[in-house]
Amino acid sequence: MSPIALAFGILHLPNGDANLLGLVLGSTTVAMLIMAPFGGVLADKFGRIRAVAFADLVGAAGLFVQVAYFATGNVPILVLLLVNINFGLMWGIFWPAMSGVLPALVPDAHLQKTNSVNNFFSNGAIILGAATGGVIVAGFGSTWALAIDASTFVIGGLVLFSFRHVSLRGEKTENSMFDDLIHGWKIFISFRWIVIGVFGFSFIILAWAAGENILGPLIALEEFNGAKSWSLVLTFEGIGLIIGSIIGVKIKLKYPLRFLLIISFSISLYMWSMARPQSIWFIAFCALLWGLTLDLWITIWSTAMAREVPREALSRVSAFDAMGTMLLRPVGLAIAGPLSLAFGLSNTLYALSIFSAICIFGMLATPAMRNMQISEPKVEG
Repeated sequence: MSPIALAFGILHLPNGDANLLGLVLGSTTVAMLIMAPFGGVLADKFGRIRAVAFADLVGAAGLFVQVAYFATGNVPILVLLLVNINFGLMWGIFWPAMSGVLPALVPDAHLQKTNSVNNFFSNGAIILGAATGGVIVAGFGSTWALAIDASTFVIGGLVLFSFRHVSLRGEKTENSMFDDLIHGWKIFISFRWIVIGVFGFSFIILAWAAGENILGPLIALEEFNGAKSWSLVLTFEGIGLIIGSIIGVKIKLKYPLRFLLIISFSISLYMWSMARPQSIWFIAFCALLWGLTLDLWITIWSTAMAREVPREALSRVSAFDAMGTMLLRPVGLAIAGPLSLAFGLSNTLYALSIFSAICIFGMLATPAMRNMQISEPKVEG
C-alpha cells in the first residue's frame, strides 16, 4: 500500500513531480545503505527479534508524523525527507536482523520450504496492500492509505516485542562493533558468487526502481486511470510473488543461479511493456512474471546464503548483501525523472529494458554465478 500511497500522494502535492518523488525515495535507500552494516552487527549482538520490533515501532512513529502533514494538504520537503530517512535507517536494521531469524530457528533441511512459506504470507500482504492501496487512494486520498500502512508497522512491532525474551543472537564475542563489521566484510567477500550476484543485481534494482517507482506511476497517470491502474499492476506483481513462493517450496536445481538469471529477463520484458503502454493488462502480466522471478530469487538466494555462510555471521553478511543490492537504487530513482524529461518516458524505459538485459548477460558469463551449487542441508542430531 505504501508505494502507491506515497507515490501518488507526492505527485498530487502542489510542488510534487517525478524529481521530488525520486529524491524522497532515494533518501530512504541511502539511509538504509548507511545503517545496514551496523544493523547487522546490532542484530547479532543484541537479538534479532528485538531489533526487528524496534525498527518497526520507530519507523511507524515517523510515518505517523508524515500522515499528520499529509492531512493538512501541505507537506514540507524537509518533513518528507526526515521521515523517509528515518524509515530508511530502520529498514537498515530490519532487513539484516530479519534475515537471521529463520535460519536460527529452522533446521537446514527445512530452510527452503520455510523461506517459501514465509514469503507466501508476506506476499499475500503485498497483494492485499497493492489491491486496496489504489482504491483507497482514489476513493479517500493518500492520507488514509498512509495511515493504514503506518498502523501495520505498529501492529507488527508490538507482536514481535511480545517475543523479545526470545533473544536470537550470533556467536557471543568480546569484539568491538568495528571488529565485527570487518569480520563480516571478510566473510562476505570470500564468497565470489555472492559478490558478483550482489554487484550485478544492484544494476537490475536500479532499472526496476526507476521503472516501477517513478516512471510507472507517471505512465499510469498519463495513459491509464492513475492510482487504480497502477494498483492493478502491483497486485499482479504480488500474485507473481505468491506463485513464486509456491514453486519455491519444491524446486530443486543443480545450478540455481543459472536458472534465476535466465528467468530474470522478465525485468527487461516488464520495462519494455511500460515503454509501449498499449494495455494495462499486458503491463500487469509482465509485472506478474517479474514478481514470480523476484520471489524465486529471494527464496533460493536466502537458502543459499543460510547454507553457505557461517550462521554466527549471517546477519552481518546479509547486511552487506542488502547494502550492495540496494546501492544503486537511489541512482535509479534520481535519474528517472531527468532522463524522462530529456528523452521521453518511452525512450527511457526502452533504455532500462536493454540495460537490464545486458547486466543479466554479464552475470551469466561468469562461471562463479553460472556454475554455483548449493550445499546439501546439514543433518541434525
